[in-house]
Amino acid sequence: MKNLLLPFLALICISTAWSQNTFRAILKDEETHLPLAGANAVLEGTAIGSSTDHTGLVEIQNIPDGEFTIIFSYIGYEEKSEKFNFPQPSDRTTEIYLPVEVEETEQVIVTATRSSRTIADIPTRVEAIAGEELEEKGNMKPGEIRMVLNESTGIQTQQTSATSYNSSIRIQGLDGKYTQILKDGFPLFSGFSGGLSLLQIVPLDLKQVEVIKGASSTLYGGGAIAGLVNLVSRTPEEGRQLNFLLNATTAGGFDGSGFYAERFGLTGTTIFVSYNMGSAYDPAGIGLTAIPEFRRYTVNPKLFFYINDQATINIGFNSTIEERTGGDIKYIEGQADSLHSYFELNRTTRFSTQAGLDFQISKEAKISLKNSASYYDRNIKIPGFSFAGKQFATFSEASFTKSSPKLEWIAGFNLWTEQFVQVQPDTPPVVDYRHLTIGGFVQNTWNATPKLSLETGLRLDHQNEYGSFVLPRIAMLIKIKPELTFRLGSGLGYKTPTVFTEDAERLQFRNILPIDANKTKAEESIGFNFDTNYRTLLSARITMSLNTLLYYTKISDPLILTPAAIGFYEFSQPGGYIDTKGLETNIKLTYEHYKLFVGYTLADVHQHFGGETTITPLVARNRLNNVLIYEKPEQIKLGLEAYYFSPQKLSDGRTGQAYWIFGFMAEKIWDEYSIFLNFENFLDVRQTRFETIYSGSQQNPVFNDIYAPLDGFIINGGVKLRF
Repeated sequence: MKNLLLPFLALICISTAWSQNTFRAILKDEETHLPLAGANAVLEGTAIGSSTDHTGLVEIQNIPDGEFTIIFSYIGYEEKSEKFNFPQPSDRTTEIYLPVEVEETEQVIVTATRSSRTIADIPTRVEAIAGEELEEKGNMKPGEIRMVLNESTGIQTQQTSATSYNSSIRIQGLDGKYTQILKDGFPLFSGFSGGLSLLQIVPLDLKQVEVIKGASSTLYGGGAIAGLVNLVSRTPEEGRQLNFLLNATTAGGFDGSGFYAERFGLTGTTIFVSYNMGSAYDPAGIGLTAIPEFRRYTVNPKLFFYINDQATINIGFNSTIEERTGGDIKYIEGQADSLHSYFELNRTTRFSTQAGLDFQISKEAKISLKNSASYYDRNIKIPGFSFAGKQFATFSEASFTKSSPKLEWIAGFNLWTEQFVQVQPDTPPVVDYRHLTIGGFVQNTWNATPKLSLETGLRLDHQNEYGSFVLPRIAMLIKIKPELTFRLGSGLGYKTPTVFTEDAERLQFRNILPIDANKTKAEESIGFNFDTNYRTLLSARITMSLNTLLYYTKISDPLILTPAAIGFYEFSQPGGYIDTKGLETNIKLTYEHYKLFVGYTLADVHQHFGGETTITPLVARNRLNNVLIYEKPEQIKLGLEAYYFSPQKLSDGRTGQAYWIFGFMAEKIWDEYSIFLNFENFLDVRQTRFETIYSGSQQNPVFNDIYAPLDGFIINGGVKLRF
């Protein structure tokens, strides 16, 4: 019996060994047929699997006989499942082609580059805030776009008024005047009209927000030294869009917005209306507003005419009316007396029109015509002083685009006029100006190889007071392999001087002397950046993407606000330069319903004047952005945020305190509505906890630099309706 049992067991072992199969396959990109290194292949329902080597080859061993489904996956590609019967011929190697995944970030068409390319194929580095990310940030501040921008690496919104909340945007640590803000490609927020722009743009009617960091003057002219922000409006789609948002805050604020869009055959329309209000709010109990009392009304209708398959016309009108009063709480509440008399009043009226024509000459060629006209009226009052003026601006452009698989050309010219008229011409100093700029540009994008794209551009501008400027730019996209790409870029920029800067805004433009164009010249810049993108699968369920940007920008002959005669200030150019250098790193990890975003910003900004180098005030050298999101699509979203700001150098020589800000957001989603709740800054971090924010008396306060929040812990929540 023993003699029979041993051969029988050996036979079973041999049979079992022979039934273990090996599967071999080469995984390739469906479009380029290039091998995919690091892709995964796993037997469905088991832990049996392996990853591809540098040639795209994968081997899975110890597969039993029978029919099995093998799942093939790779970061950035659609998952594919195929069935195989085993045993198979021992010399068989199967080729598997994976299509590129159509992710939301990959299909975003970036209009700021005038191209029809997606983000993944543009040599210029572009960041797009769109879709769910834009909605989530809109939940936190439904009445303005500060939150949309401030939580991105490399961007910091700087509060310029302690009591009126006025803010500007800084990209890579540079002053707000070096950032150009566009609406659908139109420069509507420059000069005097840029002072309250971040507080008056409501995000509900935005489709996406595009950010280009670094010199971007080739297509848009002066003002885009630090970069540009393009706000892209929603347009009619198939089917009706009807959205409402109602939001209230524990600080006494309320936001009500509505958006409607629909297409009717050859016509279409969008209508956006918004009412936003805030109550005077003083969480520190110092008698001065951290959030002012304000009322704002916004109406933005737009018409679209789809003439035929070749021609589309759009005509829009934007209007915003606001009154904003900050200062002494008792004054605002109607209890003014000799001790409670300080206030800051801003009345603004903003009207603008936009018109555009796109005509498709052929499949490859298109002509575009654009025009906008804007009117901005603002009145600033403080005790004993007022500053009021009207700004009129127009922008006209004609451009031609021709695209082919290998080359894309964009060429055009534009005319930009801007006039500021001070309302009190008999109250010196008067800072009126009239600027006219005409420019032409050409840009070429060349797909040299499947792995290399080159973008070159040249712009020539002539400005009526500051002369001519030649602005070349170059950008390169290198695709080392599907999961690793590099971008390099460099360009020149310029900024024509005006008195409307952050420093002048802090003084309410009081006693600011006019700029003498005969004694000043435009600020000019040169910038460089190097960007890397890497994405990979850490496991079958965990994906990671890593982006790092290195940058350097130098601004020659910067315009600096300095004391002049007693009580007055003037803009001067002391020679020298300002430079900013640093890096931005973004890491994204995803695991099933969880997403973790970690961002780090290093901004090293210095002023170099008279042989001395000093740190530029109000820039956090180190910042951390951390966001953890749990999301079940169309069901629930939960978000936890943590932001760190390192100590900032202040203009009086002191150093501000480092701080963390924490927030929590939740949204429950149903088919036609959702409810959201946001706990912003729930540890109640405020600058008024660190120090006194003003000196002097409450009737005539002299405010310190604002480097940390003043409003503290605020809860807001509301409902979003979709029909």
